[in-house]
Amino acid sequence: MNNSVSINSLSFTYHGHEKPALKNICGEIPEGAFIGLIGNGEAGKSTLCCAMNGLVPRFFRGNYSGSLTVGGKDPSKCKVAEMSKTVGLVLQDFEAQLFSTNVELETAFGPENLGLSRVEIGQRITRHLAFVGLEGMRHRDSSTLSGGQKQRLAICSVLAMESPVLVMDEPTTDLDPKGREQILSISRRLKAHNRTLIIADNDPENLIKADRLWLMREGELIACNSPREILTNKSLLDACGVMALPTIALFHAMGWQGNPLTVEDAIELIQKHNLVPRRRQISPRGQKDTRSNNPVLETRGLSYCYPSAKSNSLQDVNISINDGEFLAILGQNGSGKTTLAKHFNGLLKPRSGEMLVNGRPTTTYRHHELARTVGYVFQNPDHQIFAPTVYEEVSFGLRMLGEDHHSIERHVAHALSVTGLEGYENRSPFLLAKGDRQRVVVASVLAVKPKVIILDEPTTGLDYRHQRDAMDLLKELNRQGHTIIVITHAMWIAETYCRRTVVMKDGRIIADGDTRAVFADAARLSEAALCPSPLARLSNWLGTESLTVEDMVRELAL
Repeated sequence: MNNSVSINSLSFTYHGHEKPALKNICGEIPEGAFIGLIGNGEAGKSTLCCAMNGLVPRFFRGNYSGSLTVGGKDPSKCKVAEMSKTVGLVLQDFEAQLFSTNVELETAFGPENLGLSRVEIGQRITRHLAFVGLEGMRHRDSSTLSGGQKQRLAICSVLAMESPVLVMDEPTTDLDPKGREQILSISRRLKAHNRTLIIADNDPENLIKADRLWLMREGELIACNSPREILTNKSLLDACGVMALPTIALFHAMGWQGNPLTVEDAIELIQKHNLVPRRRQISPRGQKDTRSNNPVLETRGLSYCYPSAKSNSLQDVNISINDGEFLAILGQNGSGKTTLAKHFNGLLKPRSGEMLVNGRPTTTYRHHELARTVGYVFQNPDHQIFAPTVYEEVSFGLRMLGEDHHSIERHVAHALSVTGLEGYENRSPFLLAKGDRQRVVVASVLAVKPKVIILDEPTTGLDYRHQRDAMDLLKELNRQGHTIIVITHAMWIAETYCRRTVVMKDGRIIADGDTRAVFADAARLSEAALCPSPLARLSNWLGTESLTVEDMVRELAL
């Protein structure tokens, strides 16, 4: 079998940086293989992906040494446009790849530049839009898509090129669980045509079916082996800042023999060795009444339709959120989660019905009044960042509210402290890593000290350690009295941190209640293209109440 990718002593240091992003990487990737790149946020995965199509070093400049060939070509010596015929690359920042005015034109752009016939281009558009689940949005303006739909479109536009090598950098961060499974299933299609797939990801669950994993840390290739060999070595994963699979973490914590990669493997081992007496499966409990006489946020018959849309994005939504809650909003891509949240702080105005904040319609608030009560962190931090320094970014809201100099200094210092950004005051936020940019946006919202903080996909692009850090910060803010609302596709985030969960589908709320009760009802979640995390599925099977490894260990020990 021929090698699709050959790497020998590849090193790279970005211009202006002292620390190498890649250090003496060596490896071979056969044609038709599915390779997973896994490691923490500073491991070098994205740099290696960009080197495969020549963005490194031709666009991202720096000190480049060693050799890399893809399909017999040296990307460092070829134009990026030329390499695109060999390597299709889906960037981590997928929105940076979108520029056409509608879905069809975006998908057609690559094949058109390959000089294909109109018939072939049309067939590719139809085939790949259907695969990513956008077939009904062919003529939609790309800017009106949800974050997850934009990620699907970016993947579709690269798939339409049908390059021999496909490289995807965290391609499922903004996708609902069933959408994630759909995209990951592409490995079977590519293997059938002897095409090579390389996926960089922080979540080991997404890479279980890879042929081999490359485990990276601080720019070095630490291990190269089968998923089972890598993912069952919990101590090695811990050392590399990678989240262990929850089934393996549970077996290790309980002292049970075996390293199950999946829930099915775990159930088989539990039954085979009679590790736990099978308990009665829990039944979904009734929905919890979360209304109060004085909610901080409340909608009454709320409906909304975007100007260019043919149907409502929200349909008669009624929800009441109490002061001090920690709540998750879940749903498939395009279900209306972000649209609903943007009503909470007045970014959108109801087409019909009411949106109340502390009992007052948002239409009666001035913008600065609402900002004092409801803070919003966008899905993409780059949509909020604009100031030349971190200090100016974090202090902007306070200055617009007319705070005095001493008050601004005090609030900014506190916001930087709780987000771990002390010492970053004079740095440009645009030059920070995505996780740090996310923290800058959170700090800018915290500085104003709003009662309610809304975060749209707050862990996107973060490695496991930074995901934990971000959510632990929100947990502490909630303990201090802030109402926290998180929109997420990471089921374990909702299960671990949020006491209440709301599920949306087609602009309506189809479930709302205690998080454990919501995740016990797998059939209802499935209606919204969702499914519980592996640990929650195992908990449902056992009939336990736990949604974290720590809680399950305590419960099983009783």
